[in-house]
Amino acid sequence: MSVHCCNVCGERLTPFFRKVLDPLTKETFRIERCFRCGLGHTIPQPADQTPYYAVGYYGNRHGLTASHCSRRRLKFVNTAMGSGRRGRLLDIGCGDGSFLLTAQRAGWEVVGTELNPSTARGLGLDVKENLDRLGDGEIFDCITMWHTLEHMRDIPSVLRSVSMHLGAEGRLVVAVPDWGGIQAKMFGERWLHLDVPRHLYHFNRGSLEYCLGSAGFIIELCRHMEFEYDLLGWSQSALNYIMPDPNIFFDTLTGKRSGIGPGMRGAAVALGVLLSVAALPAVAAESMAGRGGTLICSARKRG
Repeated sequence: MSVHCCNVCGERLTPFFRKVLDPLTKETFRIERCFRCGLGHTIPQPADQTPYYAVGYYGNRHGLTASHCSRRRLKFVNTAMGSGRRGRLLDIGCGDGSFLLTAQRAGWEVVGTELNPSTARGLGLDVKENLDRLGDGEIFDCITMWHTLEHMRDIPSVLRSVSMHLGAEGRLVVAVPDWGGIQAKMFGERWLHLDVPRHLYHFNRGSLEYCLGSAGFIIELCRHMEFEYDLLGWSQSALNYIMPDPNIFFDTLTGKRSGIGPGMRGAAVALGVLLSVAALPAVAAESMAGRGGTLICSARKRG
């Protein structure tokens, strides 16, 4: 077996999960963890990611809660910025543009990036295909990465580019699944938010802090819950131990197509609702303990 090295610190990787299923293609992948910084790496990382992104992946990621999710995220941004500051905001991996629209209506001048920008552009938003399409001199007061850093192939390169486009007094907001949290530890290889191989990397608080610190950022504020992510992290992960096919409940809620019959789908939804209600106390408890299913941090540039 070849020895792999960490994308961020260069240290050797050690085996962590030996067989993690991709629910879309039914292929299996490994996750190896950095010996030094703790960053998890999906192994192998496919050279062409296109087959692993089903039609409909971009957009409708939050189902019925999309509007509430965007407002909650904007509230976190406003807290991170302080004193009612507004200005230019860049959302990296903006999906269908729902967060950008919410920020725009609140007075922000917004720009987004998205591999498939047509949906967001259809809303009249300024969306580039990637960071390279931004002008060298484009500076933003806030840059957000809502569950996108784990998809990026080269973390140091992305964070260097982010730093170039962030103003001296600006703030970077990053949200990632927390694989150091309680639900991640409990469900292991069947945890919903591993999502290999779309998630190329897996973060806990220590590894995210190391990645940001290596790029010249200092974390100022952290939260440990995004309600929808965390709740489904409990209910759908538990269902993955019960149902013959993974993620049926999650796919139904987010409108994703699948070949699952109506009977199996109905059973998954009924069980998913019951498990979600039962998981509410666990979501609150893990968040208060600082070990939720999601990690959201705001950071500023050092110095």
